Amino acid sequence: MNLITPTHFAGYELIDTGNGEKLERFGKYILRRPEPQAVWSKSMPEKDWEKMAHATFSRDKGNSKDAEKGEWILKPAMPEQWLVNYSYNSLNITMRLGLTAFKHVGIFPEQAENWNFIYDSLVKLKIAEPRFLNIFAYTGGASLAAKAAGADVVHVDSVRQVVNWSAENMQLSKLDGIRWVVEDAMKYLRREVKRSKTYHGIIIDPPAYGRGPDGEKWILEEGINELFECCSKLLEKESSLFIANLYSMGFSALVPENLVKQHFPDVKNSEIGEIYLPDSSGKCLPLGVFVRFVR
Repeated sequence: MNLITPTHFAGYELIDTGNGEKLERFGKYILRRPEPQAVWSKSMPEKDWEKMAHATFSRDKGNSKDAEKGEWILKPAMPEQWLVNYSYNSLNITMRLGLTAFKHVGIFPEQAENWNFIYDSLVKLKIAEPRFLNIFAYTGGASLAAKAAGADVVHVDSVRQVVNWSAENMQLSKLDGIRWVVEDAMKYLRREVKRSKTYHGIIIDPPAYGRGPDGEKWILEEGINELFECCSKLLEKESSLFIANLYSMGFSALVPENLVKQHFPDVKNSEIGEIYLPDSSGKCLPLGVFVRFVR
C-alpha cells in the first residue's frame, strides 16, 4: 500500500492538527476547521491557534436538520473569497476559494497529487485530444489539470452552483472548452454506457452520502460497485487512466483494490493506498483511500 501527499503546493500548508480540528494556510489566510480524524492532541497551544486563525468554522449545534452546517467567525482582515495558485511542471491553475456553510472552501488540497498524476499521464499518452471524464467533480481541480494537458474534458456534478464555481476557476486559469454537466452522476454514467461512449481518462470522487439535482439518493456502500462497473465499460481498453478517491472513514484501501480486480481484470499495475497531509509537527492526517492506474 502506498501513501501519497502533495509536494508542490506552495499555496497550502497544514499547520497543526488535533482534538478534532485542523489549522491550515490557504494562500496568505489561515483557517480553523473541524476534522473528525484528528483524534490526537494538538502540538501547538490553544492561544496560538486563536492568534493565527483568520477564520474559524463553528458548527450550528441548534440545527437539528443538518449537524454539518455552521458559520464562519472572521477576523477583520479576512475576506469571504480569495484566490490560490497551484503550479507543477507546466501545469498552472488558479482557483477561487470561499467560505461555505458546510466548512468546505472550494478545494481539497490533498488532491493535488492526483492532479499531477492526471497531467503527467495524459501528456504521456501522446493522444492529440484525449477524452477525459470527471465524475462528482466539485470545483474542478482535476478537470483543470486534464484540460491543461490538452484533454477534451467533461465535468459532471449535481450542484449547479458548484459547476458555476468550476467554470469560474477555468476562466481564472486561462483555460476554456470544458463541457459542464449538471446531473446525477449515475444517471449520466448509465446513459453514456448505453451510448457506447468511451474515455481515455476517468476520475471519480464520490461522497459518502449525497443527493442528485432531482433528489436522487447516493449512498457510497450501495452505489460503489455499479459506479466501478460503469467506469469499466466507459474506459478505453488501452492508452487510458483511472483514478478513484474514496473519502469514507469506514473504508479500507482493500475496497477499491477488490473493485479494480473485479471490473478491470486486465490491470496488473494498479496503485492503491491512502492520501494524507502532514502537519508541521510531522503528524499525518489521513484523507481517504485511492486506487489509480494507467494502461
